[in-house]
Order: sequence, then C-alpha cells, then structure tokens
Amino acid sequence: MTKNTVAIELFNVTKRYSDVLATNSVSFQVKAGEFFGLLGPNGAGKTTTINMMASILKPSEGQIKVLGLDVKKKPVEVRKNIGLVFQDSALDRQLTVRENLIFAGMLHGLGRKVVEKRLTDLLTLFDLVDKKDRPVGSLSGGQRRGVDIARGVIHQPNILFLDEPTIGLDVTARVRIWRFIHKLRKSNGITIVLTTHYLEEAESCDNVCFIDEGRIVLKGKPLELIKEFDSEILEIESSDIDELFPSLRTILGDGRVDFKTAYFRVKKNQELVVSQKIEKIKSKFSTSISRVSIRPINLNDVFIWVNT
Repeated sequence: MTKNTVAIELFNVTKRYSDVLATNSVSFQVKAGEFFGLLGPNGAGKTTTINMMASILKPSEGQIKVLGLDVKKKPVEVRKNIGLVFQDSALDRQLTVRENLIFAGMLHGLGRKVVEKRLTDLLTLFDLVDKKDRPVGSLSGGQRRGVDIARGVIHQPNILFLDEPTIGLDVTARVRIWRFIHKLRKSNGITIVLTTHYLEEAESCDNVCFIDEGRIVLKGKPLELIKEFDSEILEIESSDIDELFPSLRTILGDGRVDFKTAYFRVKKNQELVVSQKIEKIKSKFSTSISRVSIRPINLNDVFIWVNT
C-alpha cells in the first residue's frame, strides 16, 4: 500500500449491548503506514472499537472498512491482513517461545521453513533469540509482551492492532516494548493502531483520536493539539490542597485536584501576570504549600481539559 492510501475507515459506528452504548457514532480514518492512537480512560470504548476493526465484534450500526474490505461482509479476508495483540496474552505459557510462534505461523498457513526464518528475525528484533527454547511462563512480563507482538506479526500483516500493549508493565519494560515497536514499524512500514490510557505513550503517534463514554471528543496530530492549547500547567502541592483549592481558584481560575496537587492552566507569554499570582499565593499560603512549579502541557492535560 502506498502512503496516503486509506487503510481503515469508520463511518458512524455504533455498538450496543442491550441498552448500553459502548460506542456512539464513531468516525475516523487511518492512512497506510500511519501510527494511530485511540486514546481515553478505561471503559471509554477503545477495546470495543479495536475489536470491531479486527472483525471480532460486529457493529450495531455504521460501516467499517479495512484495506477496502467491509468487516461485516468479509471478516476472514480482513483477518488475513491484520495482526492483533490483545490486552491479555494469547500465548500458551507451557509451550516454548519458538513453539508458540510456530503454532501461530501455521495457523496463518505458513510453511515450516518460512515460520522458522521469520521467528528468528523477529526474536532478533526483540532481543529474545536466547529465550526461544524457554517456556513462555518463565519469561518476564516485558519479554512475554515482546513474544505476543512477534506472534501478532509473524504472518507479516499490513495492519497491527495493539490493545493496551504495556498495561501492567513497569517503566523499564514499557520503554523496552516501545523501542521494539518503533523498530518494527521502521523495518516493516506497518500500519499500527494503538489503544492506551498512558497518554504519554501516544505523543509519537502521527494522529490520535480521544474517545470518552463511546464518543470521539477530540482528534488530530499530537503536537498540533498541544500547540492549540497555548498554555502551561501550574502545579501547586499541599497536604491541605482540598481546603486550599477554593481560594486558589479565586486567584487562578478553574483547575483540578488530584491527590495532593492542584493543576491550573496558565497562558504562555504572560510571565509577569503569572509570577505576580504565584507570589500572591506563596505569600498568602506559605505555611501550607510545599511546592509550586510550571511545566509544559502534554496530551494528558489536553484530554483532561477538554473533558472539564
């Protein structure tokens, strides 16, 4: 597929479970070779949407096309062209890494020699060659996730769906997995669709789509979305933040509280005004506040402020 070719199209896709709307009139496009992020909190409808794109679930209304194929009418053809890494591992923990990948390759109709060549290449990419004869159950969480991804691409799909690929992993393992994913994308030119609620992971996406309660609330290029907000975040930390928050709002305007920290959005290029407000806060609440700082806005901030 050539660049700018549309790989995935959703048209007003709705999924109902009895009287519950899991997704509500969702529409977007993903281009060939794109790294696309479907973002939002737990329960937002991300997994339902990815399962519909992968032909595992049928939409109640609307249409989904993957590589020009209608997922309702041609689900088998769609599955031949996609790879899917689920939130929960699909590996057999009793089998070795090599046995899992051979089994996955043969399910896709690949010959033994082809599978052996591809699994060696993939395990090299994921730095797992020395683990190929070990049972999957003996690997670390990050290593198992690497094998999950290798399993999802051993048939060389045009599109790879990653549903919360780093959920439950520590920071080191998450960084390692993302290093592998970017290597894979660079070497194969594969289209990747990611779902995650770790929004910092999506800042390298070409485009993102924020979904909440089954609806799209925002979409665009990450850097452009951040730039449009033209703001920074003022953080104020205190063990008494809940009691202080109403007074802080009278000085700084609308904000939010998370545990011991209050967050306020302040406009860029207004250093004098902001510094005067900070000095007023420090003077008024000096004994209660433990930290005041300003940092750049990120995707997480963008999503939170859109929904407040």
